[in-house]
Amino acid sequence: MKSVAEQIIYAGCRLFERKLLDMCGGNISVREGNRIFITARLSGSGRHWQNQPDDIISGDIDNDDLLNDPRCSRESRVHLAIYRHFPEAGAIVHAHPFHILPFCAAGKPIEPVLEQTQKFGTIKMVKAAPAHSPDLATNTIKGLTGQGAIIKKQAAAVLWPHHGIVVAGKDLLAAVDAVERIDWNAWCILAQRSF
Repeated sequence: MKSVAEQIIYAGCRLFERKLLDMCGGNISVREGNRIFITARLSGSGRHWQNQPDDIISGDIDNDDLLNDPRCSRESRVHLAIYRHFPEAGAIVHAHPFHILPFCAAGKPIEPVLEQTQKFGTIKMVKAAPAHSPDLATNTIKGLTGQGAIIKKQAAAVLWPHHGIVVAGKDLLAAVDAVERIDWNAWCILAQRSF
């Protein structure tokens, strides 16, 4: 059985291959008990998602000690906030998927147009805030509020203006699956405009 770090590394490689993560960044985390395991900064631009186990950092969910690690990515605060507010969340993927980014750039929500994405409902845009700020964490929690049952079943997501998507899933595979489903849904919306 793979360690938590190995699972995160595997997921990062697959997401990068499928243009769901990019060299600009993103991050992946997993909750194990009361600990968070999360990709370190520069996973995209510095390592092109070819992480090693020591590139996965960890800390307690109940305190902010993780944020003092110099390798901590700027969105780690959001991951901690989600785990604290949603006990259903077992994993989080923050990504910059190829087909989702046009919606983030335009400030538009993603409506479900495929049967496979109806369970997620409309993926809403949250209020803009800098990536490293407590405000982004607060805005993300507000956007996910009321979606605990969706997280428990598979995953829930919100969009960050001009930035990307964050998906909170019941586990890592559920979160990865949701990112790809939502990205394909976004592509279908964009493709329909050429008909």
